[in-house]
Parts: sequence; structure tokens; C-alpha cells
Amino acid sequence: MAKSTIKKTIEVVKNKFNLEIYLGLKDTIGWEIFPHDYSAALFAFSNKDRLNKVVINKYIYEAKK
Repeated sequence: MAKSTIKKTIEVVKNKFNLEIYLGLKDTIGWEIFPHDYSAALFAFSNKDRLNKVVINKYIYEAKK
């Protein structure tokens, strides 16, 4: 079974990040987030829980429209 990756550019509180979502892992969805610049890295470091909640709720488990 081939693993696939979804790549998105997202913005959280005026900070840009690259989001990579890894599908095909055993019974889970893996993801990583990469800041675009130093300001975004500081935001991610200071607001880890908030950033995780936004990514999980908005991009990992998107609501059906």
C-alpha cells in the first residue's frame, strides 16, 4: 500500500506554516507543521496547544459541508 502526503500552506493568527498530512499510516493520521519564518516559529513555540487544536479541528478532521 502506497503512502500519500497532502501538503497545504495554512495561516494561523497571521503566521504562515506548511502543513504535511501523512495518510496510510497504521490506523492513524500523522502530520507535521513547518513555520515559514522566524516569527511563525516563535508563535508555534509559544502557542503549541493552540496551534495543535487549530490544525486538528480545521485541517485534519474537516467538517463535512
